Amino acid sequence: MIKPPEKLKKGIYILPSLFTTGNVFCGFYALIAALSEQYFQGAVAIGLAIVFDILDGRVARLTKTTSAFGFEYDSLADVISFGMAPALLAYSWVLQPFGRLGWMAAFLFLLCGALRLARFNVTQPDPSSDNFIGLAIPAAAAMIASIIIAFEDLFATRLNPMIMVGVVYLLAFLMVSNIRYPAFKKLAFKKRVTFTRFVFVVLFVYAVATIPKIAFFGLSLLYVMSGPTLWLTGLLRKVGSQGSREIPHRKE
Repeated sequence: MIKPPEKLKKGIYILPSLFTTGNVFCGFYALIAALSEQYFQGAVAIGLAIVFDILDGRVARLTKTTSAFGFEYDSLADVISFGMAPALLAYSWVLQPFGRLGWMAAFLFLLCGALRLARFNVTQPDPSSDNFIGLAIPAAAAMIASIIIAFEDLFATRLNPMIMVGVVYLLAFLMVSNIRYPAFKKLAFKKRVTFTRFVFVVLFVYAVATIPKIAFFGLSLLYVMSGPTLWLTGLLRKVGSQGSREIPHRKE
C-alpha cells in the first residue's frame, strides 16, 4: 500500500531558505554568464554558490530550523548551481568544438551529479560518519570552476580541450563511485588544539586571503584526489596484510 505524502507544515524557515535562494541565484547567474561567454564571472558565481550552500546547512543546524522543505529545496538548488551551471560552463568554454563528445561529456557530468544527489537523499547517511560516499557535487563543481578561474585569469589561456574532457569524465565517475571522501563533520572550533595545528590554520587562512585563486584551485584539486588516494592506500595495505599472512613460516 502506498503511503500518503506527509502534509506540509504551514510556513517555512526564512533564514536558511534565503541562503539557499542565494545559491540558486548564483547558479542562474553562472548560466547567463556562460551564454554571454563571461566564463570567469560564471566560475566565480559557482564559488559563491558553494559558500551559500555551506551556510544554509550550517545556519539551519545552528538555529535548529532544519526541515524537509529545506532539504528538498537545497537539493534542487544544487542541481542548478553545481550540476547544470558547471556543465554548461565547461561545454561553452572548451568542449563545444568536440560536438557530440563535448555535450555528452557535459551531460554526463550533470546526470552523475543528479544521481549523486538522489543517492545521498535516499540512503540517509549516518550523521556521525565523517565520510561521504562518492565525490560531493559541490566539490566537483568547485573543480571545474577553479580550473576556469585559474586559466582565464592567471594564465590568460584555456585548458587543452582533451584534458578538460578527461577531467569532466573523471569527475562524473567519482560522483557515482563508492570511493569515500572526508566530510569534515567533526570539526569543532570550541575545542582546544595544539599550537602547531593553530599555526597551520593561520597559514591556511593567510594563503586563501593572499592568493585566493590559486588556493581555490589547489584545495579543489587536493580534495578531489584525496578520495582515490585514500582508497588506493587502503587497498595496498589490505593486499600487503593478506600477502604477509599467506607467507608460510619456516620451521626450525
